[in-house]
Amino acid sequence: MRWPEKVKIKEVGPRDGLQNEKKIIPSDTKIGWIDSLSETGLSYIEVTSFVNPKWIPQLADSLEVAKGIRRNPGVTYAALVPNLKGLEGALEANMDEIAVFMSTSESHNQKNINKSIQDTYPVLHETVKLALQEGKKVRGYLSTVFGCPYEGRVSMDQVMTVCDRLFEMGIDELSLGDTIGVANPRQVEEVLENCLKNFKGANFALHFHDTRGMALANILKALEMGFDTFDSALGGLGGCPYAPGASGNVATDDLVHMLEKMGIDTGIEQDKLLKAGSFLQQKMHSRLPSHQMAVYNAAKA
Repeated sequence: MRWPEKVKIKEVGPRDGLQNEKKIIPSDTKIGWIDSLSETGLSYIEVTSFVNPKWIPQLADSLEVAKGIRRNPGVTYAALVPNLKGLEGALEANMDEIAVFMSTSESHNQKNINKSIQDTYPVLHETVKLALQEGKKVRGYLSTVFGCPYEGRVSMDQVMTVCDRLFEMGIDELSLGDTIGVANPRQVEEVLENCLKNFKGANFALHFHDTRGMALANILKALEMGFDTFDSALGGLGGCPYAPGASGNVATDDLVHMLEKMGIDTGIEQDKLLKAGSFLQQKMHSRLPSHQMAVYNAAKA
């Protein structure tokens, strides 16, 4: 077996990680944390989401945070947007990349976006079109690819249909989400085999949640199949406000540890990553749930 020599890790903690936190985190804490992440060797950080603050109060300060961070020229700074209104904010903040999102299942799409899948397509299409006209790269997030909290397993035909529609819009990359952490390696293989039959593998990223402790196993299966781009959140932060019981993303620090031990280059300095995690722990007055942060905390005790 030939593993990829290098893997790209996309840090989504400041957006997907924090959006589920109930206690509002001060803007200067978010800015300080993102600035510390920018010095770790990460090449991609999703900073925030320009959504209606009524839906995600934790990210109501999106413009302030996006404008307040210190930009590292080696880092791509991205933001999630639901529509043209959200795109306006992201463009004002001069985000490097825009991300749009939808679900493969009708129920989750209605909960998350308040629209049917068919009604979501034109909204995303005009958002992607304008973002591309403004010279921005665009990625898509596709939720509930491996299972929906309301409908269970989603058909492969449905997954491929939505993938096709998103690529037709002109997105550069599509992140396949295991929103509630139900995927297993055999299912991952099935989904990715279908992706490879219909699209270019290089256009995909994988976004695993670790609800059942399966995220690293699922990433190993994706690596075996040649996929080399993964979303993660430092410390295992995260969850989905519209997926009951969903826990955090796969932890960036655990993922980096595994890959580096396997001899796969991430470009990320683990010591600086753990210090960035320690900074957030101190500000939040709580421990991050990842394995590497637990080891780090024990060593510092």
